[in-house]
Amino acid sequence: MTGLTLTKKAWEDISRHAVEAFPEECCGVILHDGKSDKVWRCRNIQNALHALDPESYPRDATIAYAMDPQELESIIRQAESSGAKIKALYHSHPNHEAYFSQEDKAFAMPFGEPSYPDSAQIVISIYHRAVKRIAAYAWAPEKRDFAEIPLAQI
Repeated sequence: MTGLTLTKKAWEDISRHAVEAFPEECCGVILHDGKSDKVWRCRNIQNALHALDPESYPRDATIAYAMDPQELESIIRQAESSGAKIKALYHSHPNHEAYFSQEDKAFAMPFGEPSYPDSAQIVISIYHRAVKRIAAYAWAPEKRDFAEIPLAQI
């Protein structure tokens, strides 16, 4: 993947989600049906995981996210039934830069390989409810890592 474009509406939708979720991380999926982008918000269940097992999940939702796996599976099923594809998964970094962290990589690669190698990973940097930067990352098989790619709004 050499670059990623988002519709103005998708850009605004993920930015709004980050603002509304602040100071916690937001997360979601962007689907593309060949014509347009559709943003699906997901619940960040990180606080629930942390409350249940703080030893295994030491971070709370202000510095981590976990998509509800049932919700994500439902979105994937809906996408497949309508012919849409996962264009990108996104999440925010409240009061941090838009970098693809080791934790982000672990979520994207739970079994050592990317779960969605043809989909981008978007990180939204937000400080004090103001989006500062949105960055996109894609799987680079030759590097066996994620690399930042150009991101544009159309």
